[in-house]
Amino acid sequence: MNDALQKLPPNVELETKPVLKQLTRSHRALAELKGYADMIPNKNILINAITINEAKDSSEIENIVTTHDELFKVMSGENYQSPAAKEVVNYRTAIWHGYNLIKEKEFLSTNMIIEIQGRIESNRAGIRKLPGTVLKNEATGEIVYTPPSGEQEILCLLTNLEQYINNDHDNIDPLVKLAIIHYQFESIHPFYDGNGRAGRIINVLYLVLKELLDSPILYLSKFIIRNKSAYYRLLQDVTVKGKWEEWVLFILQGIEETANETLILVKEINKLLENTAEEIRSNLPKIYSRELVDLLFYEFYTKISYIEDGIGVSRKTASKYLSELEEEGFLVSEKIGRERIYLNKNLFEIVRKAGNR
Repeated sequence: MNDALQKLPPNVELETKPVLKQLTRSHRALAELKGYADMIPNKNILINAITINEAKDSSEIENIVTTHDELFKVMSGENYQSPAAKEVVNYRTAIWHGYNLIKEKEFLSTNMIIEIQGRIESNRAGIRKLPGTVLKNEATGEIVYTPPSGEQEILCLLTNLEQYINNDHDNIDPLVKLAIIHYQFESIHPFYDGNGRAGRIINVLYLVLKELLDSPILYLSKFIIRNKSAYYRLLQDVTVKGKWEEWVLFILQGIEETANETLILVKEINKLLENTAEEIRSNLPKIYSRELVDLLFYEFYTKISYIEDGIGVSRKTASKYLSELEEEGFLVSEKIGRERIYLNKNLFEIVRKAGNR
């Protein structure tokens, strides 16, 4: 067994006075976000809007940089070529897949984590089998950490992590456990690639698993980007110095800050949704239905076929509806490939601005 990485749980006092104090604030912010989001009937609207920013931010941490415009084009046009944007869309697909697994299975297993990573990377490389993986300081090239090596050792550590994730009898606050789980997973570094992104998906799946959220709408990626040097320094301090308290506090502060920011975004999306519904009802009463409005918010964009299938109308009627919505300024159309795509410009701008805050 690798001496640098011990099995869980850590043999230290985790719920110190500073941690307990911060836990109160973190739980309050998270509960407020959950309560407000639960009042919105169509959760998929929130999930789709928020996960695209998370996919973009989480990928940016791994130096996969793209724009919202490129993401829109990749999502809506099969032949649009942007490798970075495609990777970001793969990440969002992995989030959805993981969320559906959690809701179905009500636990999080090693095999599920392997599945999620496979969706991120679009391959089946699985657990690292070859030796030689090291983590280096990007600026100096210095080796800062050598993760466990060998498939059996990695699987042994992942089995221990799986047991820790799904054990509800240790009386440790789940937000504290989330910080421990995140450290341990990133330290195991079980895959050839995609470890950071898989670890950040595990974070939100754990919150859903422990019923602290009903939807996967809270992500720490933007907080990590803002505090990237502190993030890596504190990870290293746990490994080298056993400084768990500072690491746990960092993650708890990230949860509080991110929950507050996500609540603002959720409120903005819901306000726009309700205002749009009222304006369509007033200006286009003959085509108005709540189902139609929800379809306009399901993604940044819609297509004739989505309306046709979603509300059960003919292609001609669906095309007429979208043309009228564009004439009234609710949508902006663009030809991508052979298909005309209709962009919900107001939703797109809200999400883009939130992503750039």
